[in-house]
Amino acid sequence: MSGELRIFADEKELFAGAAATFVDAARAVLAVRPQFSVALAGGSTPRGLFELLASPAYRDAIDWKKVVWFWGDERNVGAEHPDSNYRMATEALLSHVAVDPARVHRLCGETEPLAKAAEDYQQTLAKAFGVAADGPPPSLDLVLLGMGSDGHTASLFPFTAALDEKARWVVANEVPQLSTRRLTLTYPVLKAAGCVLFLVTGAGKAKVLREVRQGPHDPRRLPSQAVDPQGGRLLWFVDRAAASQLE
Repeated sequence: MSGELRIFADEKELFAGAAATFVDAARAVLAVRPQFSVALAGGSTPRGLFELLASPAYRDAIDWKKVVWFWGDERNVGAEHPDSNYRMATEALLSHVAVDPARVHRLCGETEPLAKAAEDYQQTLAKAFGVAADGPPPSLDLVLLGMGSDGHTASLFPFTAALDEKARWVVANEVPQLSTRRLTLTYPVLKAAGCVLFLVTGAGKAKVLREVRQGPHDPRRLPSQAVDPQGGRLLWFVDRAAASQLE
Protein backbone atom coordinates (compact mmCIF):
# COMPACT_ATOMS: atom_id res chain seq x y z
CA MET A 1 0.00 0.00 0.00
CA SER A 2 1.20 3.52 -0.76
CA GLY A 3 1.94 6.10 1.88
CA GLU A 4 4.70 6.76 4.36
CA LEU A 5 4.70 4.50 7.41
CA ARG A 6 6.16 5.75 10.70
CA ILE A 7 6.27 3.45 13.71
CA PHE A 8 6.44 4.97 17.20
CA ALA A 9 7.35 3.24 20.44
CA ASP A 10 4.03 4.05 22.11
CA GLU A 11 0.99 6.33 22.02
CA LYS A 12 2.83 9.18 23.73
CA GLU A 13 5.51 9.30 21.05
CA LEU A 14 2.91 8.91 18.31
CA PHE A 15 0.88 11.87 19.58
CA ALA A 16 4.05 13.97 19.79
CA GLY A 17 4.91 13.10 16.20
CA ALA A 18 1.38 13.84 15.03
CA ALA A 19 1.28 17.17 16.89
CA ALA A 20 4.55 18.23 15.30
CA THR A 21 3.21 17.22 11.88
CA PHE A 22 0.01 19.20 12.48
CA VAL A 23 1.94 22.32 13.48
CA ASP A 24 4.46 22.02 10.64
CA ALA A 25 1.65 21.60 8.09
CA ALA A 26 -0.24 24.60 9.48
CA ARG A 27 2.83 26.82 9.48
CA ALA A 28 3.73 25.85 5.93
CA VAL A 29 0.24 26.63 4.64
CA LEU A 30 -0.18 29.84 6.64
CA ALA A 31 3.12 31.13 5.28
CA VAL A 32 1.53 31.36 1.84
CA ARG A 33 -2.25 31.37 2.41
CA PRO A 34 -4.59 33.11 4.86
CA GLN A 35 -6.14 29.97 6.36
CA PHE A 36 -5.33 26.34 7.18
CA SER A 37 -8.12 23.79 6.77
CA VAL A 38 -8.32 20.56 8.74
CA ALA A 39 -10.87 17.76 9.07
CA LEU A 40 -10.82 16.12 12.49
CA ALA A 41 -11.26 12.45 13.25
CA GLY A 42 -13.55 11.05 15.91
CA GLY A 43 -13.15 7.99 18.06
CA SER A 44 -10.86 7.43 21.02
CA THR A 45 -7.39 7.66 19.46
CA PRO A 46 -7.40 11.31 18.31
CA ARG A 47 -8.30 12.61 21.78
CA GLY A 48 -4.69 12.17 22.92
CA LEU A 49 -3.47 14.26 19.99
CA PHE A 50 -6.08 16.96 20.61
CA GLU A 51 -5.19 17.18 24.29
CA LEU A 52 -1.51 17.51 23.43
CA LEU A 53 -2.21 20.30 20.91
CA ALA A 54 -4.13 22.10 23.66
CA SER A 55 -1.24 21.82 26.11
CA PRO A 56 1.18 24.69 26.86
CA ALA A 57 3.79 23.13 24.56
CA TYR A 58 1.60 23.68 21.49
CA ARG A 59 -1.05 26.21 22.53
CA ASP A 60 0.89 29.11 21.03
CA ALA A 61 2.59 27.20 18.22
CA ILE A 62 0.29 28.53 15.49
CA ASP A 63 -2.38 31.20 15.00
CA TRP A 64 -5.41 29.07 15.82
CA LYS A 65 -7.80 31.77 14.62
CA LYS A 66 -6.62 31.07 11.08
CA VAL A 67 -7.53 27.37 11.28
CA VAL A 68 -10.77 26.32 9.57
CA TRP A 69 -12.25 23.27 11.29
CA PHE A 70 -14.26 20.48 9.70
CA TRP A 71 -15.08 16.91 10.72
CA GLY A 72 -14.54 13.70 8.79
CA ASP A 73 -17.68 12.10 10.17
CA GLU A 74 -20.33 12.33 12.85
CA ARG A 75 -22.77 10.07 14.61
CA ASN A 76 -26.54 10.59 14.42
CA VAL A 77 -26.50 12.72 17.60
CA GLY A 78 -26.49 16.36 18.63
CA ALA A 79 -23.53 18.48 19.67
CA GLU A 80 -23.99 17.85 23.41
CA HIS A 81 -24.34 14.07 23.19
CA PRO A 82 -21.53 12.04 24.81
CA ASP A 83 -20.98 10.20 21.51
CA SER A 84 -20.56 13.39 19.47
CA ASN A 85 -17.23 13.72 17.65
CA TYR A 86 -17.72 17.48 17.74
CA ARG A 87 -18.15 17.44 21.52
CA MET A 88 -15.01 15.33 22.00
CA ALA A 89 -12.88 17.66 19.86
CA THR A 90 -14.32 20.72 21.58
CA GLU A 91 -13.65 19.38 25.08
CA ALA A 92 -10.15 18.16 24.23
CA LEU A 93 -8.92 20.98 21.97
CA LEU A 94 -11.16 23.71 20.62
CA SER A 95 -12.23 25.08 24.01
CA HIS A 96 -8.58 25.47 25.03
CA VAL A 97 -7.16 27.40 22.07
CA ALA A 98 -8.12 30.72 20.48
CA VAL A 99 -10.27 29.51 17.60
CA ASP A 100 -12.47 31.70 15.43
CA PRO A 101 -16.03 30.39 16.03
CA ALA A 102 -17.01 31.42 12.51
CA ARG A 103 -14.43 28.97 11.19
CA VAL A 104 -15.71 25.96 13.16
CA HIS A 105 -18.03 23.89 10.98
CA ARG A 106 -19.60 20.92 12.70
CA LEU A 107 -21.57 18.13 11.09
CA CYS A 108 -25.14 18.35 12.41
CA GLY A 109 -25.85 14.74 13.24
CA GLU A 110 -29.19 15.56 14.85
CA THR A 111 -30.70 16.92 11.61
CA GLU A 112 -33.52 14.91 10.07
CA PRO A 113 -33.51 13.75 7.40
CA LEU A 114 -29.81 13.06 7.78
CA ALA A 115 -29.35 13.41 4.03
CA LYS A 116 -30.25 17.10 4.45
CA ALA A 117 -27.38 17.51 6.92
CA ALA A 118 -25.03 15.99 4.32
CA GLU A 119 -26.28 18.38 1.64
CA ASP A 120 -25.92 21.33 4.00
CA TYR A 121 -22.35 20.37 4.86
CA GLN A 122 -21.40 20.17 1.20
CA GLN A 123 -22.70 23.73 0.84
CA THR A 124 -20.69 24.73 3.94
CA LEU A 125 -17.51 23.28 2.48
CA ALA A 126 -18.12 24.98 -0.85
CA LYS A 127 -18.72 28.36 0.78
CA ALA A 128 -15.65 28.07 3.01
CA PHE A 129 -13.43 27.39 0.01
CA GLY A 130 -15.20 29.66 -2.46
CA VAL A 131 -15.98 26.87 -4.92
CA ALA A 132 -19.11 25.54 -6.58
CA ALA A 133 -20.97 22.94 -4.52
CA ASP A 134 -21.73 20.90 -7.63
CA GLY A 135 -18.14 20.79 -8.88
CA PRO A 136 -14.95 18.99 -7.86
CA PRO A 137 -14.32 18.86 -4.10
CA PRO A 138 -12.02 21.38 -2.42
CA SER A 139 -8.62 20.35 -1.13
CA LEU A 140 -8.47 20.22 2.65
CA ASP A 141 -4.94 20.91 3.85
CA LEU A 142 -4.99 18.12 6.45
CA VAL A 143 -7.38 15.25 7.10
CA LEU A 144 -6.94 13.26 10.31
CA LEU A 145 -8.27 9.71 10.18
CA GLY A 146 -8.45 6.74 12.48
CA MET A 147 -9.05 3.13 11.52
CA GLY A 148 -11.45 0.67 13.11
CA SER A 149 -10.71 -2.97 13.79
CA ASP A 150 -12.90 -3.77 10.76
CA GLY A 151 -10.80 -1.56 8.48
CA HIS A 152 -13.29 1.32 8.30
CA THR A 153 -12.23 4.95 8.38
CA ALA A 154 -14.33 8.07 8.98
CA SER A 155 -17.79 6.46 8.65
CA LEU A 156 -16.87 4.57 5.50
CA PHE A 157 -17.75 1.11 6.78
CA PRO A 158 -17.26 -2.19 4.95
CA PHE A 159 -19.83 -2.96 2.26
CA THR A 160 -21.85 0.23 2.83
CA ALA A 161 -23.31 2.49 0.15
CA ALA A 162 -20.98 5.42 0.83
CA LEU A 163 -18.07 3.44 -0.58
CA ASP A 164 -19.58 3.77 -4.05
CA GLU A 165 -20.06 7.54 -3.97
CA LYS A 166 -18.15 9.23 -6.79
CA ALA A 167 -19.59 12.77 -6.84
CA ARG A 168 -21.01 13.92 -3.50
CA TRP A 169 -18.52 15.14 -0.91
CA VAL A 170 -20.65 14.28 2.13
CA VAL A 171 -23.29 11.58 2.53
CA ALA A 172 -25.55 10.03 5.13
CA ASN A 173 -24.42 6.42 5.37
CA GLU A 174 -26.50 3.50 6.62
CA VAL A 175 -24.33 1.22 8.74
CA PRO A 176 -26.35 -2.00 9.23
CA GLN A 177 -23.61 -3.75 11.19
CA LEU A 178 -24.00 -1.11 13.91
CA SER A 179 -27.75 -0.56 13.38
CA THR A 180 -27.12 3.13 12.92
CA ARG A 181 -26.63 5.97 10.44
CA ARG A 182 -23.65 8.26 10.17
CA LEU A 183 -22.56 11.37 8.30
CA THR A 184 -19.25 11.02 6.51
CA LEU A 185 -16.92 12.67 4.07
CA THR A 186 -16.51 10.55 0.96
CA TYR A 187 -13.54 9.26 -1.02
CA PRO A 188 -13.64 12.19 -3.49
CA VAL A 189 -12.89 14.64 -0.65
CA LEU A 190 -10.30 12.40 0.99
CA LYS A 191 -8.50 11.90 -2.31
CA ALA A 192 -8.40 15.66 -2.92
CA ALA A 193 -6.68 16.42 0.40
CA GLY A 194 -3.23 17.93 0.62
CA CYS A 195 -2.31 15.50 3.39
CA VAL A 196 -4.09 12.57 5.03
CA LEU A 197 -2.75 11.37 8.37
CA PHE A 198 -3.89 8.02 9.79
CA LEU A 199 -3.46 7.48 13.52
CA VAL A 200 -3.53 3.81 14.55
CA THR A 201 -2.72 2.52 18.02
CA GLY A 202 -2.99 -0.67 20.03
CA ALA A 203 -2.54 -4.39 19.53
CA GLY A 204 -6.23 -4.70 18.70
CA LYS A 205 -5.56 -2.99 15.36
CA ALA A 206 -2.49 -5.10 14.46
CA LYS A 207 -4.27 -7.73 12.36
CA VAL A 208 -6.34 -5.31 10.31
CA LEU A 209 -3.38 -2.94 9.84
CA ARG A 210 -1.42 -5.81 8.32
CA GLU A 211 -4.34 -6.65 6.03
CA VAL A 212 -4.87 -3.03 4.99
CA ARG A 213 -1.22 -2.31 4.27
CA GLN A 214 0.10 -5.67 3.11
CA GLY A 215 -2.90 -7.79 2.14
CA PRO A 216 -4.78 -8.08 -1.17
CA HIS A 217 -6.52 -4.94 -2.39
CA ASP A 218 -10.11 -5.34 -1.19
CA PRO A 219 -11.43 -1.86 -0.27
CA ARG A 220 -15.06 -2.93 -0.02
CA ARG A 221 -14.04 -5.11 2.91
CA LEU A 222 -11.24 -2.80 4.07
CA PRO A 223 -12.31 0.77 3.22
CA SER A 224 -9.11 2.33 4.56
CA GLN A 225 -7.27 0.83 1.59
CA ALA A 226 -9.03 3.20 -0.82
CA VAL A 227 -7.78 6.40 0.83
CA ASP A 228 -5.08 7.61 -1.53
CA PRO A 229 -4.69 11.39 -1.97
CA GLN A 230 -4.10 12.32 -5.59
CA GLY A 231 -1.12 14.65 -5.49
CA GLY A 232 -1.15 14.84 -1.69
CA ARG A 233 0.70 13.04 1.10
CA LEU A 234 -0.52 9.89 2.82
CA LEU A 235 0.97 9.29 6.26
CA TRP A 236 0.44 6.31 8.54
CA PHE A 237 1.48 6.97 12.16
CA VAL A 238 1.23 3.74 14.16
CA ASP A 239 2.53 2.62 17.50
CA ARG A 240 4.64 -0.48 17.98
CA ALA A 241 1.70 -2.52 19.27
CA ALA A 242 -0.38 -1.81 16.16
CA ALA A 243 2.62 -2.54 13.92
CA SER A 244 3.42 -5.85 15.63
CA GLN A 245 2.11 -8.02 12.78
CA LEU A 246 3.58 -6.06 9.89
CA GLU A 247 6.21 -7.90 7.89
